Amino acid sequence: MQISVTGRHMEISPQIREYTEEKVGRLPRYYDRVHAVDVVLDRDGDQTVVEMLVKAAGTQEFVAKETGPDAMSCIDVLVDKLERQLTKHKERFRNRKHPGN
Repeated sequence: MQISVTGRHMEISPQIREYTEEKVGRLPRYYDRVHAVDVVLDRDGDQTVVEMLVKAAGTQEFVAKETGPDAMSCIDVLVDKLERQLTKHKERFRNRKHPGN
C-alpha cells in the first residue's frame, strides 16, 4: 500500500509522518482492496486541517476531512471515520452478492 503525506503551508515533522503512516497502515484490515492513501495536512491560522483520500480497487475514493488544533488528534478521528466508511462499503458489497435468509 502506498501512503503519501503532504503538507500545505506547513512542514511535516518526522514524528507526524511516522504517526500518520502507523495509523493509516491499519486501514487494509477493514477493506483489503485499499492500494493508496493520500494524507494532506494544511495550516489555517491556528487550526490544522487534515484530509485523507483512500483509493481502493473497483470503487470510488473514500474521503474524510477534519479540522482541529492538533494534527495527531485529527488523524485519529479521520482513521475512525475511514474505518467506518470502509466497513460499511464492505458490508454493502458482501450483502449484495450473498443476500441473507
